[in-house]
Amino acid sequence: MAVTLTEAAARHVTRYLAKRGRGVGVRLGVKTTGCSGLAYKLEYVDEIEPEDMVFEDFGVKVLIEPKSFAYLDGTELDFVREGLNEGFKFNNPRERDRCGCGESFRV
Repeated sequence: MAVTLTEAAARHVTRYLAKRGRGVGVRLGVKTTGCSGLAYKLEYVDEIEPEDMVFEDFGVKVLIEPKSFAYLDGTELDFVREGLNEGFKFNNPRERDRCGCGESFRV
């Protein structure tokens, strides 16, 4: 499978990278934390590392840490606005449970 971006997420990343004046895309990963065990990591990156898995949607590169791919395979990254709030949303088919605060998840 793959990790994909919605058009809204790609637009947001493209705008942010242009504002920064540098960057090749975003790197996604997971870290151990929270009450459910895992949390998503997202960072803007300037260089592709040799071990990165690279996917591309709408001209935006999504880099995945190999150790995180098992948790992220099939995930769609979206950018949503809900009322006054906006941010990235991970639509992950492997996610089985999420903690009440929304900070962590379990596969």
